[in-house]
Amino acid sequence: MKVDRRGSLQQFASFVAGSPLLTGRAQEGGAPDRLAPVDELVNVPEFEAMARLVLAPDRFAAIAGGSRASFDRITLRQRLMVYAMELDLTTELFGYAMFAPILVAPVRNQGELHAEGELETARGASAARTVMVAAGGSTYPIDQIAAETSEPLWYQVYLDGDSGATREDIARATAAGCRVLCLSVGVSPAGAPVRIDWAAVDGLRQSAGVPVVVKGIMSSGDAATALQHGAQGIIVSSHGGLLPGGGALPIDVLPAVADTVAGQVPVLVDGGFRRGSDIVKGLALGATAVMLARAPMWGLAAYGAAGVQTVIQLLQTELARNMAASGRPTVDMIDRELVRFDVR
Repeated sequence: MKVDRRGSLQQFASFVAGSPLLTGRAQEGGAPDRLAPVDELVNVPEFEAMARLVLAPDRFAAIAGGSRASFDRITLRQRLMVYAMELDLTTELFGYAMFAPILVAPVRNQGELHAEGELETARGASAARTVMVAAGGSTYPIDQIAAETSEPLWYQVYLDGDSGATREDIARATAAGCRVLCLSVGVSPAGAPVRIDWAAVDGLRQSAGVPVVVKGIMSSGDAATALQHGAQGIIVSSHGGLLPGGGALPIDVLPAVADTVAGQVPVLVDGGFRRGSDIVKGLALGATAVMLARAPMWGLAAYGAAGVQTVIQLLQTELARNMAASGRPTVDMIDRELVRFDVR
């Protein structure tokens, strides 16, 4: 979707009227002590502070934080004298022209964050013209989630050893209209590390009836193996840090994985994205699109669908702003020449 630069910047500026981090403090330097109106929030990290106010500590801990070290070591090279009056964030993925290269990642049991959980996430993502990946283990049935969005819906499953139950789950999802299957490998539904059964991956791919992307790839070797077994997409992900990787974040291994894939299939990435500049960095290092997990959940917990929508739209606007400042008016112009690494 083409975005007029002036309109994008004006949209971004409209959020700057007030900040709960300034107006909602109990005292100078303290944490926010009130739930601010959603339209007062001006960036995504402020949603984390709002989620803290409404969630029990254990539930907030499950979606809090996320390492920023790798993002902070990457900077963008800005360019002047490049025509960028018409920005185009459009990204095609599996035959669908997405408004922007952003998806909502799968998160289980969203009913623990908001009474209507995945239904509200679907509504918010749809309002922001964004694809949602519904998780296996969702609070609501997949057909109810699908009914709440006008955007394509993906579905995520685990290889948990019961191939019959997994196939039934996939059948329900495809019957509900899910267009892509996101197959999480390397961990169990409970979060325990497991060995990847590539034969099972191959079998599910052949029977799914929709494109299958493999989530949980953290090395170029696993990326090559996934391609050999017919993966139609790769998601660079540590499942929120559950996979062993010597402290590496998905964005750290993204360039090597992208080089291995070499454009054969789409490469997506998750892990710690909360600024538009983060998304530009991910795209520059080889991602086709970026997946968001924690950030939309902060919005969901504090504001329901409106929070999910606002989080995504803030990032869309920040992405457009950073593309303009970097002299890359279209997504396909974003390349590695745009980034540089600060060696510390």
